[in-house]
Amino acid sequence: MTVRVGVIGAGWIGKEHIRRLTDTVTGARVTAVTDIDAARAGEAAAEVGARALPDGAAVVAADDVDAVLVTSWGPTHAEHVLNAVAAGKPVFCEKPLATTAEDCLRIVEAETSHGRRLVQVGFMRRYDAGYRQMKQVIDAGRIGKPLIVHCAHRNPTVPESYTSEMAALDTAVHEVDVLRWLLDDEIASTQVITPRSTSKRFAHLKDPQIMLFETARGVRIDLEVFVNCRYGYDIQCEAVGEEGLVRLPDPAAVGVRTAARHSTDVLTDWVGRFRDAFDTEFREWIASVAAGDEPTGPSAWDGYAATVITAATVEALRSGRVVATDLKPRPAFYGGAA
Repeated sequence: MTVRVGVIGAGWIGKEHIRRLTDTVTGARVTAVTDIDAARAGEAAAEVGARALPDGAAVVAADDVDAVLVTSWGPTHAEHVLNAVAAGKPVFCEKPLATTAEDCLRIVEAETSHGRRLVQVGFMRRYDAGYRQMKQVIDAGRIGKPLIVHCAHRNPTVPESYTSEMAALDTAVHEVDVLRWLLDDEIASTQVITPRSTSKRFAHLKDPQIMLFETARGVRIDLEVFVNCRYGYDIQCEAVGEEGLVRLPDPAAVGVRTAARHSTDVLTDWVGRFRDAFDTEFREWIASVAAGDEPTGPSAWDGYAATVITAATVEALRSGRVVATDLKPRPAFYGGAA
């Protein structure tokens, strides 16, 4: 079966996923595209032999669309995902699932009422080979019970439009999701400490930030978010357990010895670092749709949790206090207690 995909949002990430579905993932074909900029939608559609449609509702309703990909502006996500669920069509939504907890819960309730999982959220780190190896080690009990996790998320630089709140909402959100998955545990509280700021930032930005999380089982997590580190794009993660530790490997790179120095290259952006993870993410999603299976990736509930936890982290940044996440109990539909 070839899965016919309708794409809502033809900006940079939308075009990148259209390319991925066309050139990299087998068993998929983009058949419809829409965007708030009609000319941009037309251009993206023409490149892959798809139709340009006037809006998201038209894409969801189209007879030649089996599954929906949402890559539009964040505040529009809830509307498009809810439309897809109402139509009974699988929907892949780039993060955030929605920009408010209330809208996330509307999606959760709609999907639960439908009685079958349709929604997958685009947290690609769960598909990274290194993180998957860490997950296997932790789940097998090879380091004993996890006690502490140390993380870093570093970017070489960010544009002036980047705000201090975006460190949680757009940057740390990836760690929030992957750590919940790695530990099979929930984040119960959050705190933000702001050390001396780098002189390389724009004046309005608090950078770096140290985010401190505590899970329901008492695991302590420290996350350094440093978005003007200058030297490259660097993702680090180390879980310390009762009997050992496991560390995320750096991307493979050749070592160069020259002029009395030994060096390896450092990546400069997230695209290169997680390209393979994106490819794997979409291969597995398309395979599940083609087989008629429920998606196994990040769920609507995971999207809700990420939105709530990052909002609490923004509150912690502004207030200087430890903030409880106050997540609702996970429904049995998503693998939680009833």
